[in-house]
Amino acid sequence: MKKHVFSNRALAALLLPLVIEQFLNSMMGTADTIMVSNVGSAAISAASLVDSLNILVIQVFSALAAGGTIICSQYLGSHNEKEANRAATQLLFVVGIISTVIMAVCLIFNEPLLRLIFGSVEERVMEAAKIYFFYTAISFPFIALFDGASSIFRAQENTKCPMIISVISNGLNIGGNAALIWGFGMGIAGAAIATLLSRIFCAVVVLYFLHRPGNVISLRHLSRPDGKLIRRILSIGLPSGVENGMFQFGKLAIQSTVSTLGTVAIAAQAMTNILENLSGIAAIGIGIGLMTVVGQCMGGGLKEEAAYYIKKLTGVSEIVVILSSLLVFVLVRPVTRFGGMEAESASLCIYMIGWITVVKPLVWTLSFIPAYGMRAAGDVRFSMVTSTVTMWLFRVTLCIVLCRFFGFGPMAVWIGMFTDWSVRAIVFTLRFFSGKWAEFHVIS
Repeated sequence: MKKHVFSNRALAALLLPLVIEQFLNSMMGTADTIMVSNVGSAAISAASLVDSLNILVIQVFSALAAGGTIICSQYLGSHNEKEANRAATQLLFVVGIISTVIMAVCLIFNEPLLRLIFGSVEERVMEAAKIYFFYTAISFPFIALFDGASSIFRAQENTKCPMIISVISNGLNIGGNAALIWGFGMGIAGAAIATLLSRIFCAVVVLYFLHRPGNVISLRHLSRPDGKLIRRILSIGLPSGVENGMFQFGKLAIQSTVSTLGTVAIAAQAMTNILENLSGIAAIGIGIGLMTVVGQCMGGGLKEEAAYYIKKLTGVSEIVVILSSLLVFVLVRPVTRFGGMEAESASLCIYMIGWITVVKPLVWTLSFIPAYGMRAAGDVRFSMVTSTVTMWLFRVTLCIVLCRFFGFGPMAVWIGMFTDWSVRAIVFTLRFFSGKWAEFHVIS
């Protein structure tokens, strides 16, 4: 019997903290939405609209961090710890600079940006959105540094430390929500401030632990900015950033269309988005862990092992998606009741979740999980082009046409999404079996 690089025990130790961390991060968004929904429809609509913009920015940070994970894990796979440490330092330098610039732009152009994207929303929604965007924009450098430092821990197979920090941070965020929203009556500002404080906590603590001795990669020996290494990180991170950014731009285009349908549709779509994310969050955690696994295999020149783990963890993800989708379907009614949603919004949300429960297990896993592994091998541009084209051709176009010309309402979003997932699943499956993804060389 062939002995593989990662035992099942090692995979479980790597993946379970990631799954828990992703779930808790998603639950933080759910807790925000449920608590804000009790403030009123304008508040939950504002939080949903601003979060769709915030996620665009955060996805860019996550992509850059993923580029660092891939390069650090490949260096560790090739047993070059010195270069892995240098790459980690450069990663934090890059994300720190980029996130600070983006924060400044968002703070200076707060209202113009919101009006450019969501100009047709009700004025009371816009006023709440301006407050929420101000505080969450301040948190951008902190979430970027946390993502970067967490990716460095993951590259060295330490997923437990970021998970524990997320557990504590989520507790602080939920407690802060309760105190500021209900105790001090601060409404949507309270939710935003609680999120900001929890992100500051995350960044400070994870950087402290990364600086401690005993890590394979640590920040005890900082290096000067290295243009060549930064370009290598960006060559992996930027295509993923463009992919995630274009993906989020598509969501903003869809959100802009949904925002014209009224507060009921916006609120229903906001809750549906959160619940749909919950049904895929565990599989996303597996995908993130797959990058470390494939990165180390490719760094060590073990291409067959990389292919083996992509197939194995895609299968595990499919089982997880089926179970998660069924769980969300069972919970959707009590969640909408507990969240205090208006009856019409709740009914629309339940209807859309029903369709998601049927379609998602059929095509979602193949459309996302193998791509994590192939990106870790360096095949980032193919993923970028494929994801961008399918999203704009199918997800965005179908949504706008069905919504604006055929009166489908927010269900048009999910018809476009289902089509996008199906096409991506076919394309990425063909790419995997072609073997071209394994021909790239990320490190020298």
